[in-house]
Amino acid sequence: MAAACNTRQRRRVSATIALVLGMLSPLAPPVLAKPSTVAEPAWSYRVQPGDNLFDLAAAYLKERTSWRELQRLNRVADPLRLPPGSTLKMPVRLLRREASVAQAVFVQGEVSLRRAGGSGPSALRTGDELRSGDVLVTGEQATLTLRFVDGSRLLVAPHSEVTVEELLVYGRSAVPAMRLQLQKGSADSKVQPSHERPADYQLKTPSLLLGVRGTEFRVQVSEDGRSARAEVLEGTVAGTPTGAAAPTPMPAGYGLAATLGQAPSPLTKLLPAPALAGVPQKLERIPLTIVWPALDGAVAYRAQVFDGAGNLLLDGRFESPRAQWADLPDGSYKLRLRGIDALGLEGLAAEQAVQLKARPEPPFARSPEPDARVYGDSAPLAWTRPVNAQSFRLQVGTDADFQAPPALDRSGLTSTELSAALPPGHYFWRVASTAAGPDGGPWGDPHPFELRPVPPTPPLQRPAIDGDQLRFAWAAAPGAARYELQWAADAEFKSLLAEPSTEQPALALPRPGPGVYYLRVRSVDELGYAGPYGTAQQVELPRPLWPWLLPLLLVPFAF
Repeated sequence: MAAACNTRQRRRVSATIALVLGMLSPLAPPVLAKPSTVAEPAWSYRVQPGDNLFDLAAAYLKERTSWRELQRLNRVADPLRLPPGSTLKMPVRLLRREASVAQAVFVQGEVSLRRAGGSGPSALRTGDELRSGDVLVTGEQATLTLRFVDGSRLLVAPHSEVTVEELLVYGRSAVPAMRLQLQKGSADSKVQPSHERPADYQLKTPSLLLGVRGTEFRVQVSEDGRSARAEVLEGTVAGTPTGAAAPTPMPAGYGLAATLGQAPSPLTKLLPAPALAGVPQKLERIPLTIVWPALDGAVAYRAQVFDGAGNLLLDGRFESPRAQWADLPDGSYKLRLRGIDALGLEGLAAEQAVQLKARPEPPFARSPEPDARVYGDSAPLAWTRPVNAQSFRLQVGTDADFQAPPALDRSGLTSTELSAALPPGHYFWRVASTAAGPDGGPWGDPHPFELRPVPPTPPLQRPAIDGDQLRFAWAAAPGAARYELQWAADAEFKSLLAEPSTEQPALALPRPGPGVYYLRVRSVDELGYAGPYGTAQQVELPRPLWPWLLPLLLVPFAF
């Protein structure tokens, strides 16, 4: 009942004021006059049906602030008759101020939170609220995304320190204000645009102050905090180097570098986006490795990987056009690359969707080793067993890309060895793992090998005695470059007498003394691989008869 009485009293007062104003200004039209130029920050309020200056002042302005300030600044003729759809300027200095919060919508890795007046740092978690005075520090490969009350976002990279200096809302949460400080590291800001409110987002570094109304920009601060670089991607940013008298308008596509005690760099056009030619859309290896063409004018590169929600997962600066990270779960991601110029300004970004499917990981090849030569009518293939592998798929092909139909394709293998029967030739082999169910992993690297026939064993012919020599011959073996022989006094070839070698399918040996000897031969190909020895041939050399006949010849002389 008291509230109803107050409402009736307020209406009677408003009516009385309106009557007095109407008597004083009987000819004033019931519309907003053209407002004067207001240099100070102001919120543009769009008038709704039924609005009047008395209620608006009570709702949005500080206590003890008169509605007459709004009437004077906007040249309002009738405070009770505001045309719906017209614009009313409300200076920020007159608006009611209330504390606001931000939310950590994504936290990865070790991010510490130190609250103003708190006992010590604590771990920041996704969903935590941030207030004025909070300090955030990201660790190794730790990232953080903050969302403010108006939907603006701040993405904080690893090895960064951010202070939330002030989070406010003005005029019943109509105008948010965010004041942040980046002491070191890197942060990307995406500020929600608004044409009806003043610039209310500020990011400060020790050497550069950046104020925006609604745009997207990046800031990097050196480890010692003395140098800062800012790049504008959308909209315009007002950049004020420390000690400068006035801000520098920074349009999209340009950057600025500032160092304490030095003159800032001129506005510099950002490097174009790197080309993504050759970067595959499907990645199948861990560690994750990405290579792209070099960019003219780039002295280094920034590579980042985002998840589907736009959260930064991996971030790194690389001195060459090659990025590598130790690990990342299988899934769909967005790759972002940009060049860095001699001033340290990071250029425009190239983006590409990538799919990572690296698990179950392929086995390592055990044998044959790459470029090995294997002899025989089959190739003994062997590989390791990854922890999550339940079976394997093996392919042997004639080309490294396996574009041609494979010579051998076997799946469901549970062993880590297979003897592949193949004709002689040059081949490539690869293995993939399969986990539970049909979850097949990527192929391992293809390994080349050559399968060659074993040099055939030439059959020995019967040796011939030619005076003081023994002559041996055999049929020429296909593919043989030379022949190796063993001449021994025993069938086990433990007492070797000679190991001659010849390129011809014949050999002459000095005739030994009487006795039993053994000879065998094998073929050797042009690469030095020797086949097996053939069957040993036994050679018996009898003693001459004349020593036995000599006594008979001497008998006649005895008589």
